[in-house]
Amino acid sequence: MLALVPEQWSDQWQSRHHVLTRLARYFHVVWINPAQGWREAVKGETHLPASTLLVEQPPGFQVYDDRWLPKLYRPHWLAQFAFEQRLQRARRLLLKRGCKKIVLYIWRPEFDQALETVAFDLSCYHVDDEYSFSDSEVPMSDREGRLIAAVDRVFIHSPGLMEKKGRINPNTTFVPLGVDYEAYSSPQPEPSDIAAIPHPRIGYSGWIKKTLDWPLLLRLAHSHPEWSFVFVGEAKTDDETTSAIKDMHALRNSYFLGPKSTQELIAYPQHFDVCIMPYRLNDYAKYGYPLKLHEYLASGRPTIGSRMRTLEDFAHIVRLSKTPEEWSLTIAEALGPAANSPEMCLARRRIARLYDWQSLSARIARMMMRQMRNRAVAAFEDRSASRQRVG
Repeated sequence: MLALVPEQWSDQWQSRHHVLTRLARYFHVVWINPAQGWREAVKGETHLPASTLLVEQPPGFQVYDDRWLPKLYRPHWLAQFAFEQRLQRARRLLLKRGCKKIVLYIWRPEFDQALETVAFDLSCYHVDDEYSFSDSEVPMSDREGRLIAAVDRVFIHSPGLMEKKGRINPNTTFVPLGVDYEAYSSPQPEPSDIAAIPHPRIGYSGWIKKTLDWPLLLRLAHSHPEWSFVFVGEAKTDDETTSAIKDMHALRNSYFLGPKSTQELIAYPQHFDVCIMPYRLNDYAKYGYPLKLHEYLASGRPTIGSRMRTLEDFAHIVRLSKTPEEWSLTIAEALGPAANSPEMCLARRRIARLYDWQSLSARIARMMMRQMRNRAVAAFEDRSASRQRVG
């Protein structure tokens, strides 16, 4: 499997990190780190040595990182040549392992040229975001539409994106985001940097960014000085997010604990009193599927979210709110004994367990292998029919 991904392997884990490491139980997987710009390449900056085998991951998983072939834009023929060489070198890693069939797994529209660049037996495209990243609705790009139509299999992670992009290719499947259930549901020691923060803790873990409803959060923090608002994760550096964090920092009951490794993040939801997903409700939000949804539920803690499209499907287990008044009321209720009973904790974990990354990845693997098998059977039948006509 050749995986064309938008992040470096060493970046904060996204859905593709979870899926591809688990697919390595079924396939030999090569994660192709994005090409660096030529300035970074000249300086020798790199995240990992070329073709590093990650011994801590399944034996079938490998990262390809070639700093000698940077990302180029002009002239076009040279940019295309560099891209092709990267793919061919990554493909040779699989051939050296004895692989006979190659799956091309594309995770962003900008990698569409790979379909014309490298030989493969099955092509897949995984839609895990609305790549316009626009707050207002915009049509799907022609480029992405052509890619969806051209590949053999499409995976889409949210109901909203299924409605927008799921009718182009008949081999399109909804595969939601998941959770490392065992890790998030197992008791974790309290991290030292949260231990001194007073209860009740209203907590958020993950990327701290402008898609959060900062006016809402600021109002809640002002209105409830008795609650501690805790944010765990790396902050984006855009002006809007930076300004919002500065405003929140001015309040005594707001705490920003900074970036954490993927492993470190696991512990925090268990030590929140309420887990929150306070997203701005705009056109972009209706396509999202919060990665933290099932991580929160696996912790067993009460969970509250904005009334976004995906979360509506979990309204029986996640409290949804819109106005500041609704948020205040639902948080207060989530701090009560009924929301924290053993039965409610178990109910949340039962839902999360259905979305374990391993079962979701096994589903993806089955569909890929079934499609390759069906193609092989069809080719065999075509050859047999041809021989009979000749005979």
